[in-house]
Amino acid sequence: MTEREILRLCRDAGFAVAGIAPAGPPPRPETLRRWLGEGRHGEMHWLADRVDRLLDPGEVLPGARSILCVADRYHDGSADPPRPRWGRIARYARGRDYHHVMKRRLHTLCDQLAEHLPGERFKACVDTAPVLERDHAVAAGLGAIGKHTLLIEPGLGSWVLLGVILTTASLEPTGLPGDSEIDPCGLCTRCIDACPTDAITPWSVDARRCISYLTIEHRTVIDADLHAAMGDWVFGCDICQEVCPHGRSTVRSEAAPRHEAYASDRDGFDLLALLQWSETDRREAFTGSAMKRARHDMMRRNALIAAGNQLARGPDRALQRRVEAIAGDPDEPTMVQETARQVLDGSCRV
Repeated sequence: MTEREILRLCRDAGFAVAGIAPAGPPPRPETLRRWLGEGRHGEMHWLADRVDRLLDPGEVLPGARSILCVADRYHDGSADPPRPRWGRIARYARGRDYHHVMKRRLHTLCDQLAEHLPGERFKACVDTAPVLERDHAVAAGLGAIGKHTLLIEPGLGSWVLLGVILTTASLEPTGLPGDSEIDPCGLCTRCIDACPTDAITPWSVDARRCISYLTIEHRTVIDADLHAAMGDWVFGCDICQEVCPHGRSTVRSEAAPRHEAYASDRDGFDLLALLQWSETDRREAFTGSAMKRARHDMMRRNALIAAGNQLARGPDRALQRRVEAIAGDPDEPTMVQETARQVLDGSCRV
């Protein structure tokens, strides 16, 4: 089976783009180690614990020689209409869980490849595995890293999700020498300027200030000084992508496939309803969604912060009363009650 035939299989599986990279360490491993050493990963301790595996694909699949990289396009970046009393969620989480959507097709590809390349081994991975899929995608020629640290695919922007197949087969790489040095941003700093928490510096994000990290990965109370900047986001954030010029509609992006599984069935939640959720409500709302990573108390914490920002813009007696009730309820989880008190002590006095 030729490399061209392999890439055709990827397209037949519905992936927008695909390429092949060597299964070597990513360039500039010292950048990752320095980022971790500075504590910019926040509470994501598994990154530091897995750093050796992250930097060596052979630790994930012994004998790996090549990496098949694929990307799903999940959104066109169209703007959200403003909605009162609403908490927004990142666009990648508005459809079905991409982990399952991609993994199922990657496993099918592994089976197909195993038929044509007997004796070789294949391992499908998404971002739950210790693999730096973004760096390998660059090496495969799929795009370049922007100042916001996301992969920018020429003509498609950064609205893509990545997956890989590690294999012991020796395949010809599709990338070119120097791909990792390409700068897709030039003098543009729109993502840096637009980030409300100042989390972005060129080609680096301090997770401790990133809204996506704070709403999804941060498991404890969020610094009150960051509340106002978090706006109406309750799960993730798309601001740096919304302002990126590469996200504008192009001839290629209009023609590029978007997997039907990512079609939005919601763009957020009513804040008052979210603040009254039970654990059962959370489970039902997150069935088949990538949002299930966020615990019940985390979602209510996030909703309280968004509610405080809503109340700072104008009165909403029902929302105000709900925040006050949570703050005064000793049966509430400590993090939720403390967040409600932070909100009442801050911007939501009406």
